[in-house]
Amino acid sequence: MHRIAALIAALLLAPLPVSAEGGRAGDFDYYVMALSWSPTWCALEGDARDAPQCAEGRGTGWILHGLWPQYEAGWPSWCTTGAPDPRRAETAAMADIMGSPGLAWHQWQKHGRCSGLTARDYFAASRDAFAAVGQPEVFEAMRSAYRLPASVVEEAFLEANPGWRADMLTITCKAGRIEEVRVCLTRDLDPRACGADVARDCALRDALIEPAR
Repeated sequence: MHRIAALIAALLLAPLPVSAEGGRAGDFDYYVMALSWSPTWCALEGDARDAPQCAEGRGTGWILHGLWPQYEAGWPSWCTTGAPDPRRAETAAMADIMGSPGLAWHQWQKHGRCSGLTARDYFAASRDAFAAVGQPEVFEAMRSAYRLPASVVEEAFLEANPGWRADMLTITCKAGRIEEVRVCLTRDLDPRACGADVARDCALRDALIEPAR
């Protein structure tokens, strides 16, 4: 907690990478796993939707946004696959780490179809990847909001995950807030260096992070 301090600086973000819509299922180079800080999503979108994960007392912190097949430059999306869509019970079972069955369904439609896996195996891989991440206790323990350099979030994840290097993850911001931690993984779900278009760390030095509710 002693690293968290209020500082003033400018926002410098690299250009966004380009999506390659379509693509052949199973044809990709690596995964990007996105972990979203739930209080940021709730403040910007979820509260207006009355989303259950945003209810006071839920204590929701980092959630799995998705496991995204990625090219070395760009990514496939909305791929055609012969794998059937997941059953309602399968998407509902992901709500504990993804916040809602709706997000699980959307992630399968946009990204999971490109993995070449069945929905069951894609969700199992997503759960395994999420479970393998050491989540820094400092963020879950916060009781008030802070403004801090986005680099502090990266440092906390590196400390909680020995063996990771700084080029294996990136921190994103949205509307002046800490938004996501994105971790790059091989097809076997081992950490690896991110492609140049993914490595676009938020440069904010006064990013807002609010406590889990």
